[in-house]
Order: sequence, then C-alpha cells, then structure tokens
Amino acid sequence: MKRFLAILLLGTALVAPVAAYARDVTIQGQMSSYRGPEAYLAVYLAKPDGSYDATLYVAGRKSRYYRDLSGWARLAARDATLSLDGITGASIGSGKSFSINLSLADALIDAGYTIHIDSAVEHQGSAADDVVLALDSGQSGNALSGQGFIGSASVNM
Repeated sequence: MKRFLAILLLGTALVAPVAAYARDVTIQGQMSSYRGPEAYLAVYLAKPDGSYDATLYVAGRKSRYYRDLSGWARLAARDATLSLDGITGASIGSGKSFSINLSLADALIDAGYTIHIDSAVEHQGSAADDVVLALDSGQSGNALSGQGFIGSASVNM
C-alpha cells in the first residue's frame, strides 16, 4: 500500500505542474486623439463561442461609470463571482498609451479565445468591442485599429 501511495504521489507531482503552466501576456495600446475626459476601458476574455469568460482589467476607478462600458457591463452582470479588487487602474487620456501585464493559462492560447476591449468617454459615448484581439501565438504583436476611442492595440505573448 505504501509503495502504491508513493507512486501515486510521485505521478501527481510530475503531472500537476504541467496543468498549471501560464504564459505572460502584455496588452499594449494607444488611445486615439479626442477632446474630453479620460476614457474608461474594460478588458475581458471571451470563450471560443464568443461568450464571456472573465474580466481581466478595468481602467477607471469610479464604478458608477462602468455601466457605460455597455458590452462588458451587460456580460459581466451575469457573473455572480465578479470581483474587481486588484484588476482596476486609472482611466486613460486622449493620445496616451497603455500596457496591461497578465498571466494567462497556456490552455487559452491558440484555443480560440479572444480579448475584448470596450471603451467609453463621458458625454461622448462608448464602443463595445472597440478592439478584439485573438489569443493566437501567430498573431502576437500584430496591432489592430480600434473602432472607438482606442487608436490601436496588440497582444504580445
């Protein structure tokens, strides 16, 4: 029995770390030039079928404005476990650049997952899916143009 237990523990020790591998990912972007206050951003992960998976980062500290990030707010409202502690930062001004460092499970890379960035500026509207970035190692570093307040963004793995 002890030998069986020892083999089981050794096998678990060799297999468990493989399941826990993560990859450092950096999302970089440049805001477009516009007049007005700093923008709020919501960065979230979507599953291969396009459904919401998790919130990765929110730029803008006043939660009363989060509802203006309409695409993310609608999806995240369904997530009973949503906690923004530790994943928020300052809003981002016109023409400024941003960089968000994350650690994502290797299983998400090249598996059809996407990173969505929604943007909103007070009294100027919002852009759901301002930029959608594929978690595809072949697309790493390729900048995409935004559709709203984001000029361009890329994901680097």
